[in-house]
Amino acid sequence: MEQQEDKQQETFHITLKSILGGDILAHNFLRKQANLLILIVILTIFYINNRYESQREIIEIDRLKKELVDTKYDALTISSELTERSRQSRIEEYVATEEGKMPLQTATTPPFLIKEKK
Repeated sequence: MEQQEDKQQETFHITLKSILGGDILAHNFLRKQANLLILIVILTIFYINNRYESQREIIEIDRLKKELVDTKYDALTISSELTERSRQSRIEEYVATEEGKMPLQTATTPPFLIKEKK
């Protein structure tokens, strides 16, 4: 009787009915290769997970690059505003409007150093 079942198992044909009915899981070949199939499924899951994780990291890198460019432009804008505000003519205008009574003027003679004798 067992020999007949073994022969029947060997001549087992894969059909849609056997797949949907679950009979294919009782087949000898799948029983022998169950560990390999489980390993393949686990490796496939790890592969898919790795791909999604790398896509997430690429998206994060792109977002950070855009943020870096925006920050650089902001720094450049602030630097140019500070340069504009620290020009001598702008400082003279600011001091003149603040003091009102005693406007300061730019010196017409160049400064000179007084050397100390030892």
